[in-house]
Amino acid sequence: MGIALIWSIITILFRWIFSKRRGAISYDSSDQTALYIRMLDVRVRSQVGFEPERRGSHPYLGVDFRTLHSRAESAGTIPARRIRRLFSFQRHLLSSRLLRGAPHLNPLHILDEDYCGQAKCMLEKVGSWNFDIFLFDRLTNGNSLVFLTFNLLNQYGLIELFQLDMVKLRRFLVLVQEDYHNQNPYHNAVHAADVTQAMHCYLREPKLAQSLTSFDILLGLLAAATHDLDHPGVNQPFLIKTNHYLAALYRNTSVLENHHWRSAVGLLRETELFSNLPAEDSLSIERQLGSLILATDISRQNEYLSRFRTHLDENDLCLGNASHRHFVLQMALKCADICNPCRPWELSKQWSEKVTDEFFHQGDIEKKYKLEISPLCDSEANTIASVQIGFMTYVVEPLFAEWARFSDTRLSQTMLGHLGLNKASWSAMEPEASGSSEEGESEPGRATDEPSSRVLSQGSQES
Repeated sequence: MGIALIWSIITILFRWIFSKRRGAISYDSSDQTALYIRMLDVRVRSQVGFEPERRGSHPYLGVDFRTLHSRAESAGTIPARRIRRLFSFQRHLLSSRLLRGAPHLNPLHILDEDYCGQAKCMLEKVGSWNFDIFLFDRLTNGNSLVFLTFNLLNQYGLIELFQLDMVKLRRFLVLVQEDYHNQNPYHNAVHAADVTQAMHCYLREPKLAQSLTSFDILLGLLAAATHDLDHPGVNQPFLIKTNHYLAALYRNTSVLENHHWRSAVGLLRETELFSNLPAEDSLSIERQLGSLILATDISRQNEYLSRFRTHLDENDLCLGNASHRHFVLQMALKCADICNPCRPWELSKQWSEKVTDEFFHQGDIEKKYKLEISPLCDSEANTIASVQIGFMTYVVEPLFAEWARFSDTRLSQTMLGHLGLNKASWSAMEPEASGSSEEGESEPGRATDEPSSRVLSQGSQES
């Protein structure tokens, strides 16, 4: 009974903390000293979703980003949140009975155990490129990021090696998952889990597996899990043109990536996950975590790609060198972040629909507030197929072609194969692609200079 009582108290305490805690961002002062500030991010807001307008900001800034992509629930359907609460309560009862040594009295646990069993079976194949993160998220009751990241940290022996406190680690992972906006069609915790799983696949590639240290692997997995933390569901140009406080905070430079990094560091400090490490090691983790996350800024794609290409041309990448290993980790994270077009069609198509939904929703908001519509965000001028074909051609293909030069493995060839098939599938859906007019013939030649910048102008919308 004593253990059961302690378990119940811990559960209640965690729920109270999550209901009361606030969001986190950081601020770099003029002397570049990071000051971590807890921002008042009220979780329970009015149904309208508006906050008091910030002085000097566009009126749109009053919109609560956490309700930006929320959809009204159809009448007669059971809300997903209510189902999650049912499963959570059921798990609580089951775990309490197990701790007390009591037999199962409620047959409903069988269904729940079946879901958990299937999730465990999936984790046995977490290194498969065909891993279905959507199914895994359903089996884990919307906790894919927590379950998957914890499993990988344990699988690599990092929990024991770095002597991570289990309670602190779980709290950190839960808070990370909580700080993703799951109303976002694309930039949510499932995307973070998908990127983390892809990162795991890359870490197992022979060149990396033979060279990376445990410290490198820890950084890679943490960066993947937190790379889009607290993403508002709109891109950097949108934040800049609406005078959002984050744009001012980071001087219009890698606004979202800086925020993701600082939010991650805020959670690391809040949970004291690395409090057992020397202070200099903890600070090193924070700095290098930032370097990895900042590399996902899609507007700097050509910069990183050019550097990667130069290394490969000169064949001077030495993975015995710590700075070279870190650069390869940056490229691996960049690949993991935009690998959706390289997944099997059934998975890739779902991601394409989700990211385009997020694009078009931003475009609708821009129309509503009479702002300039961002490229690729106008649903009347673009289709899912056209957006994806452009993204694959000018962003994904060049990056993964160079990655295949660096790591010429079965996985790299599989990714390029899926990329070609997926691009062909989208092309078949695009009516203009089959046109043979003179205008159509002249487009490819003219497009070589402009579309890449047009796609990259999305800032970090896709990343």
